[in-house]
Amino acid sequence: MKAIEITTFGAPEVLRMAERPAPAAGAGELLIRVAASGVNRPDVLQRTGNYPVPPGASDLPGLEIAGEIVSGDAAAMKEAGFAVGDRVCALVAGGGYAELCVAPVAQCLPVPKGWSDAEAASLPETFFTVWSNVFDRGRLQNGETLLIQGGTSGIGVTAIQLGKAFGATVIATAGSDEKCEACRKLGADHAINYKTSDFAEEAKRLTGGKGVDVILDMVAGAYVPREVECLAEDGRLVIIAVQGGTKSEFNAGLVLRRRLTITGSTLRPRPVEFKGAIARSLREKVWPLLESGAVKPVIHSVFAAQGDPSGAAQAHVLMESNQHIGKIVLTW
Repeated sequence: MKAIEITTFGAPEVLRMAERPAPAAGAGELLIRVAASGVNRPDVLQRTGNYPVPPGASDLPGLEIAGEIVSGDAAAMKEAGFAVGDRVCALVAGGGYAELCVAPVAQCLPVPKGWSDAEAASLPETFFTVWSNVFDRGRLQNGETLLIQGGTSGIGVTAIQLGKAFGATVIATAGSDEKCEACRKLGADHAINYKTSDFAEEAKRLTGGKGVDVILDMVAGAYVPREVECLAEDGRLVIIAVQGGTKSEFNAGLVLRRRLTITGSTLRPRPVEFKGAIARSLREKVWPLLESGAVKPVIHSVFAAQGDPSGAAQAHVLMESNQHIGKIVLTW
């Protein structure tokens, strides 16, 4: 099969098309002919040597795919309601930048009715991440307020739509007025330009001084003390990335007095059973929203994986520019 390798750690140009042996599905797995692969920030971190591959995972980048089932564990496939030839999308621990990819059956979901392969490939990484962190760890409830840092990222556009779909008031931050307007068009009740306003002060103002109930943070670093300041009583801060650094100094007294929770997670190294539980929740609670059109795909750009220069390299350049609104996808 053709696959995109990281030839050495470095700039986007280190991504090169190569020939690799086709993988084979093992127990509890499916072999999928990939039609489209989602591009995510962890792919960039892996390419630059800042995100080690979990033990046993493919060294090829790519954490989400969509395509057609070629073969697999017949019993597991039957139990999940899949058959050879079905179109599915899947969360994988690596190997998504390739013509063929193996995925655990438990981490596969049917392509929503009416969705293209590129649209379906934009789903798994962000939807698994948002559901696990905003709803499971953050325990967001109907009527609460959700603050999303980076509302136009792939994670952000998903969190805005799901937060609204489940009855939250949504505040999103973004780095330009244009991006703030995009957040509002996606359903955010309020959008804060973090380059021209103090997001913590604005969040407190927008909530009448009460503060927000849940914060989804991809920055960490210097953001954490300001987030602690703008959380409501019993508020929850969920950190899923550390783009602003790993060290923070915050007012622990506020954590005590307001009974705050500061938590976080990484999804890639978690076991199949954990990810499978998220998949079941998504299929039950979110997939009907996708099929009804209540939640829509937000794709900024689609690149041909086998282009010249590599579509993957172009996708990574765009990802690192932070100019995109929504998802970036490769097609095969």
